[in-house]
Amino acid sequence: MARNRPRLAITFGIGDGASVHESLAADFDVVVTRGLDTQEQVAALESADAILVWNWRREIPEGLGSDLPTRFVQLVSAGADHLPFGELPPRAVVASNVGAYAAPMAEHVVAMTLALLKRLPLKHAKLARGEWDQRTPTSTLAGARCAILGYGGIGRATASLLRAFGARIDAVNTSGRTDDPVDSVGTLEDLDRVLAGADVMVLALPLTRRTRGIIGSAQLAAMKPTAVLVNVARGAVIDEGALYDHLVRHPEFSAAIDAWWVEPFRTGKFRVDHPFFDLPNVLGSPHNSGIVTGSLDRAVEAAADNLRRFARGEAVTGIVDATEYVG
Repeated sequence: MARNRPRLAITFGIGDGASVHESLAADFDVVVTRGLDTQEQVAALESADAILVWNWRREIPEGLGSDLPTRFVQLVSAGADHLPFGELPPRAVVASNVGAYAAPMAEHVVAMTLALLKRLPLKHAKLARGEWDQRTPTSTLAGARCAILGYGGIGRATASLLRAFGARIDAVNTSGRTDDPVDSVGTLEDLDRVLAGADVMVLALPLTRRTRGIIGSAQLAAMKPTAVLVNVARGAVIDEGALYDHLVRHPEFSAAIDAWWVEPFRTGKFRVDHPFFDLPNVLGSPHNSGIVTGSLDRAVEAAADNLRRFARGEAVTGIVDATEYVG
């Protein structure tokens, strides 16, 4: 007998996500593969029309992916750079969870930006040493030029908050167009101009073949010596050694790093190859800019919305172009 509904395999634990499970059950036959033995996992995946996945390498049995008949893979993550594209089902459309974490990430960007503009880590350290440095001025967002490299959901949410402080926004995206009230908009071809004018540079673009290492020694040298660089994208969009050297040689330049080069999600460990934490002009966070209370539940719900569109034959969002990552 033919199935009336597509089958969905959820490959990670969804906590108390009963409401998500129940809402998806209206459109799918749903199975959660976490906790099943390997044979049961394989059987569930081999019959799945769609997969909702968090970390492919950890959740899909090795060597299975390219043999699956799956037609749609929905990520919980906003980025797709961690996917082993050569191991994915050949028929599958892959969708990232675009915009799912935009609001908390925008708050995090503003928090880190203000902390560095106001030199809060440095001032705190001086107070701890008994130094009362009230006279050295700090910077303000009012009138500052804030360049946002990657003007998608995260970039737009960040710009909205920064404008409230009186900042001017230079947006960079793939199309060179936006309906937002920005001061300028361009593409990566305009990067040199944007870098030179930025008081604050926010990196929120996906890690692709083109963007890997896009910020290196030459780009850092083109920036103002007092600029603030905030990375909530991926570590590898910046040359790690070049950034460290620039921070050492330009102590008025500062960097806020949320996305690191070696992180547990991909490698099982956290590591830096340069002593960033010895520098007073660095502020770090453990890639948690999108994680606030309830944010993961909301991200799963956003992914579920896209899955429902797939099940109902509607246009899905966030389709990933594999050629941007491999080739």
